[in-house]
Amino acid sequence: MAQALLEAVEVETGQHPTASVIWMHGLGADGHDFEPAVPHLADSIGQAVRFVFPHAPLRSVTINAGMRMRAWYDILGFDRHTGQDEGGIQASSAAVAALIQRESERGIVAGRTVLAGFSQGGAMSLYIGARYPQKLAGIVALSCYLPLASNFAAERLAANQSTPIFMAHGSLDPVIEERRGLEGRAALEAEGYAVEWHSYRMAHSVCVEELADISAFLKRVLSV
Repeated sequence: MAQALLEAVEVETGQHPTASVIWMHGLGADGHDFEPAVPHLADSIGQAVRFVFPHAPLRSVTINAGMRMRAWYDILGFDRHTGQDEGGIQASSAAVAALIQRESERGIVAGRTVLAGFSQGGAMSLYIGARYPQKLAGIVALSCYLPLASNFAAERLAANQSTPIFMAHGSLDPVIEERRGLEGRAALEAEGYAVEWHSYRMAHSVCVEELADISAFLKRVLSV
């Protein structure tokens, strides 16, 4: 049976888009969370882009007393050494991969698709990007960490070894400390990935300067 596609918010910045950005939201948010950012993100790209903002599945989240909310995977604890929901991560990875394939069927191949995400969604962007079997245009990972880092070297595929990666973090982030993002960056660079790193004086959020930098990154990777 074919996998059911995730519901998503879609915004096209012009007719006949030539590239796609699949953007995953953070824990407890939904696909509408970054919809207002599209005008800022599209400001300097110079071509029509389809932004796809999928809604994560509803699931119980352990750290929030088992409350059901939109989450790409369960979070079992705040301690960085706590076990991770590998099954949930893998299931969401397959669901997002189906969206990438759907973009290909609509005429936008993987090489014209950028994976992006914030917080838990950013972690998914790194996880999927390293394991996706076809080359992507770029990876954007904001205010996040590298999930299942101990599996990374063994599971990564060569297809996206040279794919540009944009990572950014708030230096005042109390939710996911910046050092966790820096550890993810170091793990990626140790395996030969090129990471463009940005730090902003902010908490667990996104700022206007960051959106401008992402827009410039998108212009660069999609102009190839």
